[in-house]
Amino acid sequence: MEQTSPQQAPPKKELDTVVKLGLGVFIGAFALIWGGMFLTRPDRTIPPYSVGSQESTAVAVHVPSWTSDTEIETLIHRFQKTAHEGREFGRMKIQPTTKDDPAGRYQRITIYVFANDHWAEPDMLHRYLSAETSRDPAEQAFRAEFEKSVRGYYRLEGLAEEGRIGRIYEALQGKDTAGTAAYARLLFKGPVTAALGSPDARSDKPASSPLSPF
Repeated sequence: MEQTSPQQAPPKKELDTVVKLGLGVFIGAFALIWGGMFLTRPDRTIPPYSVGSQESTAVAVHVPSWTSDTEIETLIHRFQKTAHEGREFGRMKIQPTTKDDPAGRYQRITIYVFANDHWAEPDMLHRYLSAETSRDPAEQAFRAEFEKSVRGYYRLEGLAEEGRIGRIYEALQGKDTAGTAAYARLLFKGPVTAALGSPDARSDKPASSPLSPF
């Protein structure tokens, strides 16, 4: 009896060259973006971040969506350390915020950290700042949503500073209570320990009044 040879499976069809090229460009672009953020960050002990926009003294920063609160906290403390050691925020990829101030180029700065880069875009930051004095309910609702989307916050006003982790809406509304600790936490608030932003600054130099209560 004659045995029949098993049928060979048809060879798998390879991906079209155009499809391969498209996938390669997509993966390469993604790797380039996050690889660039990783390699250019000032300190690899902090999470990768990018400055999305800056307007006057306000700066919007975004981090990858998977960044933990603990990692964002290290970033906030890095901003604090920068303020204490010369206020060279340029090394943190931030342009001078008070370039015409004879006291220094970074006398006032407010940094908002987001995990969604949408909120860090220039038009979003501009709208948020412009809506501060607006009585339009839609603009006030936008400001509230902006503040609820914040993952980290650092503010420097002369010789006083403040750092927070999590949303800042309740704090800015004066509703910062023990009940808000589930999604927001005050890290520090008070005078900058080095009055002139230098580690060698004398401790007996006068400090300005603390930041206004939030």
